[in-house]
Amino acid sequence: MSDSDSPAPSIQVQDLSYRFQDGSLGLTNVNIDLPAGSRTLFIGGKTYTPPPALSLLSAPYHSRTASSLTIATRLLQTANGAGKTTLLRLLAGKRLSPNNTITIGGKDPFKEGLEGVTYLGMEWVLNSIVRSDIDIPTLLASVGGNAYPERRDELVEILDIDLRWRMHTVSDGERRRVQLAMGLLRPWRVLLLDEITVDLDLLTRSNFLAFLKRETEIRPCTIVYATHILDNLAHWPTHLVHMHLGNVRQFGEMEKFRSDTRESSENSQLGEIVLKWLKEDLEARGPRNGPRTEAKSYEALQGIGGYGLEKADR
Repeated sequence: MSDSDSPAPSIQVQDLSYRFQDGSLGLTNVNIDLPAGSRTLFIGGKTYTPPPALSLLSAPYHSRTASSLTIATRLLQTANGAGKTTLLRLLAGKRLSPNNTITIGGKDPFKEGLEGVTYLGMEWVLNSIVRSDIDIPTLLASVGGNAYPERRDELVEILDIDLRWRMHTVSDGERRRVQLAMGLLRPWRVLLLDEITVDLDLLTRSNFLAFLKRETEIRPCTIVYATHILDNLAHWPTHLVHMHLGNVRQFGEMEKFRSDTRESSENSQLGEIVLKWLKEDLEARGPRNGPRTEAKSYEALQGIGGYGLEKADR
């Protein structure tokens, strides 16, 4: 996969089920087929409501109604345990998947240790080195910045990074920009992103998404991006995957869902699609104080994002 002349890798998941250490199911009979060169959004609710939650509606603030904001905020608070993080970590080869359930470019990502697969998730965000008293050029050089000077400089410009920053004094949003530059500096063939843009401001996120889209257009690569923030995403994805309680509820090309959903005065068409899905998820989950579902939210587990608590359903 390191050969830049080879085609972009496709991603196939077939009949994948996965259990946590306590025996509860994290994923159940997951089947998806993501074409080479695709840009796929994984959609599913989160258990907290960060400030960007209002951007679920993907509409200018002045055009939103109080009722729509209330619905969006409640959905992000309650739609729980979708399974996105578990699936992304399996795709990245971070956890062992059952035999013959996952292939990337025709290979098993765990057994064959594929090159060119980049995963940026909770471990990356919590890495202690990016909070120490260290300068930006040193950090970028430590991950190959001098080997890819043009790419390094492009990422610094796109993410609006000040090379005079020191990491122990920057804001969370500025730190996230540096982390993204570090993670994306070496050219990748498959990029797996798990809620990694949550601290970015609107302009930086827009520039970052434009960069990712351009990457898939000029070189062979494939992207899977789990997010609940839909700003500037209306025309970004080629495919959508709707996950709920460890199951894939809907999957397909973006055009498939556009044809079934109208665009309202308050919402982009993508916003309407996702809002409809999350309403259905909320109804399926039932009252918060009702019986617990088997699906897990990583924030609720011990350890860094709950990682290390899963085991394969073999």
